[in-house]
Amino acid sequence: MNRIERVFADRGGRPLIIPFVTAGYPELDSTVSLVQAMVVAGADVVEIGMPFSDPLADGPTIQRSSERALSNGMTVARVLSVVAELRADPLTAEVPLVLMGYCNPILRFGLESFLRTAAEAGVDGLIVPDLPPEEATEYRDGCTQHGLAAIFLMAPNTTDERIRVVDEVSTHFSYCVSVTGVTGARGDVHARTIEFLGRVRAHARKPFVVGFGVKRAEHVERLGPLADGVVVGSALIDAIDDAADPALAVSSTVKELRAAAERLERPVGPEQGNR
Repeated sequence: MNRIERVFADRGGRPLIIPFVTAGYPELDSTVSLVQAMVVAGADVVEIGMPFSDPLADGPTIQRSSERALSNGMTVARVLSVVAELRADPLTAEVPLVLMGYCNPILRFGLESFLRTAAEAGVDGLIVPDLPPEEATEYRDGCTQHGLAAIFLMAPNTTDERIRVVDEVSTHFSYCVSVTGVTGARGDVHARTIEFLGRVRAHARKPFVVGFGVKRAEHVERLGPLADGVVVGSALIDAIDDAADPALAVSSTVKELRAAAERLERPVGPEQGNR
């Protein structure tokens, strides 16, 4: 059982808390301390963004963090070095680490070289939002070869048939985008999101998480019963922006989210299927 499988198996019926941080933001050397603070505060999985100059799935907050990270000198190779550093620390040695990035930097690095180096560094999984399953055969085969989870996305306008396809090709879990748009903290959980997650639950065989727009504890309480995990990104970048101590800011936010998830904890029985 690998790190991702273990964390889903051990979650005790509550949704996983999956915070996001852009590597190299706000400073080039900030990422390790921010991830450590997230883990201490209760993060189950950490998603690390590989900054890119044209992040088409990201809203203005994460775009801004990517621009800052690139100007700080963050590169794909340095992101992988950050992962290796986290793996060398007992505090973060066993937390699942998932990289989120776009095709162009990966292809420029070299797909095979990237997948091999990512696995050697200790990456557990990858999210590449501009790579649909139909165009990802070589990527998926490479992920399988190197023991990396390939995590694909689905959105509220995804058909039932395609939900089954994405569920099938995703390794361990898939990622539900709560809105048809880009990332960014939002105020309300839309009824369409509730309906969408209900459809995914009806058709998916594997666990799935939900992100894009999750901002605060009440969102976790609303979405947590409908998914197996929640991803929080822009709200954490905003917290970093407003803080004199970024590590303390992300720690406080993750603690609130984890507390909300634990309020939802319930026994897991066979009738709950992939939950």
